Amino acid sequence: MTLQPTPAPTAADAALPRGPRPLPLWVSVVLAFAAGAGLLVSFPPYGLWWLAPVSVALLTAAAHRRRLRAGLGVGMIAGLVLFVPLLDWTRIAAGWLPWMLLSSAQAGYLALLGMATAWLSPLADRVRAAWPLLIGLLWVGQEALRDRAPFGGFPWGRLAFAQDDAPALRLAVLGGAPLVTFAVAAAGGALAALAWRSWRPRTWPPAAGFAVVLAALVAGPAFVPTAAPAGQIRTVAVVQGNVPRLGLDFNAQRAAVLLNHVHATQRLAEEVRLGRKPRPELVIWPENSSDIDPLRNQDAAQQIAAAADAIGVPILVGAVLRGDVPGEIRNAGILWMPVTGPDVDQAYVKRHPVPFAEYMPLRPIARVVSDKVDLVQNMVAGTTPGVVRTPATTVGDVICFEVAYDGIVRDTVTGGAQILAVQTNNATFNEAEARQQLAMVRLRAVEHGREALMASTVGVSAFVGTDGRVYSATGFNVDAVILHDMHVGGPRTLATRLGQWPELAAVALVLLALAGAAPLRRRRRTGGDTVAEGKTEVR
Repeated sequence: MTLQPTPAPTAADAALPRGPRPLPLWVSVVLAFAAGAGLLVSFPPYGLWWLAPVSVALLTAAAHRRRLRAGLGVGMIAGLVLFVPLLDWTRIAAGWLPWMLLSSAQAGYLALLGMATAWLSPLADRVRAAWPLLIGLLWVGQEALRDRAPFGGFPWGRLAFAQDDAPALRLAVLGGAPLVTFAVAAAGGALAALAWRSWRPRTWPPAAGFAVVLAALVAGPAFVPTAAPAGQIRTVAVVQGNVPRLGLDFNAQRAAVLLNHVHATQRLAEEVRLGRKPRPELVIWPENSSDIDPLRNQDAAQQIAAAADAIGVPILVGAVLRGDVPGEIRNAGILWMPVTGPDVDQAYVKRHPVPFAEYMPLRPIARVVSDKVDLVQNMVAGTTPGVVRTPATTVGDVICFEVAYDGIVRDTVTGGAQILAVQTNNATFNEAEARQQLAMVRLRAVEHGREALMASTVGVSAFVGTDGRVYSATGFNVDAVILHDMHVGGPRTLATRLGQWPELAAVALVLLALAGAAPLRRRRRTGGDTVAEGKTEVR
């Protein structure tokens, strides 16, 4: 922080907007820390969703009218405070160094966001009513980039995924996760503008306008109707077999994991025979419920067949399939029929394996980072959407982290899915990760107007209605079997029909805004980057 005398005003200064001065640098740093902490606790398992727009406002204020490198710095601070603890579950599986590298990389996107906020400051000061719009667009643009690059992106920590209990969740039916993020960030922009303007009496009318916008963005979505459940009902069971113990070495006990799911299904069959539970029309097992390839291993096939024959209905089995090339595997959901066995025509292979976890880019370099690199095999990506047609219903199958990617989930619905199923394996993570994933399932159910379920090896497993409400949620690290009458099908929502167009429109507008701010920034540099004659500005 340096102190520089203000030059004498020029004629160009008169045309410049007299916006607020940047806050002292130490205040901006404190606000950035607070913004990151507030964003963190807005996500599950804390669930203080209302802190998300507050945190956006804090980061906006911290970066406003700062120089670009300072905006970059305060954004990076907020990002580290958010992502280091939010992604702590990756440390369990991969170790501390990959955890810190991933967290730092994700924080870098918030650093770019802080710099972009600083860049847009002259435009925000000139068109003050545009604050909510500009901040909303910036956050959507930041997430659009982070969700795609590098190596296909990593969408964890999107603002939309912190809104599972908020009114804003209902906006997903209109524009998906990007619209939810926009509303939350725009509310933060309105709050920041309200704070900047309200302390001076002559600015009360505009401040009142920002207050109205803030209230509309936070509370207004409660009046948005979600998709009505379809008329047809199918009884679906989710089997959460649990694993012998948590940790990476659970795969060494894969036979025990398979038997856990077989025995739990057989116990359900016995409960059905005794009339204690209704017979399901479909059973869903989680990802990796058979880490032994049942298409190549006869013992595994016999165990799964015994479970399917006992319950008498199809089972969607999460299986690891070995390839013909040594070291190659596929992460799949396979429909296993009673009597006839696997229906290989009704199978889904995961389309978006996780880089550095399910396949290893830059393997020689990665060995320097982690000694677990050689535990990662080469998972081959599937090429077709997860549309699995069963006698009961058509399932939109997505596997684990794929639920975070807009297009992968949407493809199943446009392909005919009547319900959504998220098969996941949380055994190498923790309960916080599982509950964050369930929040994504809730958003997807609202977004596409399809009832959904999450089937986990260890929890949390649950069913979700088209309004985002959760039913029959299990605990974590327990074995459980849950049944629910699911409404299947229904018309496509506006969000499903629009697809990625709302996000693309937001990105285009953000680029226009960034370009439009360039002349104003040049005028401030050449005409005097100050706000008051005869003062000394804190840079």
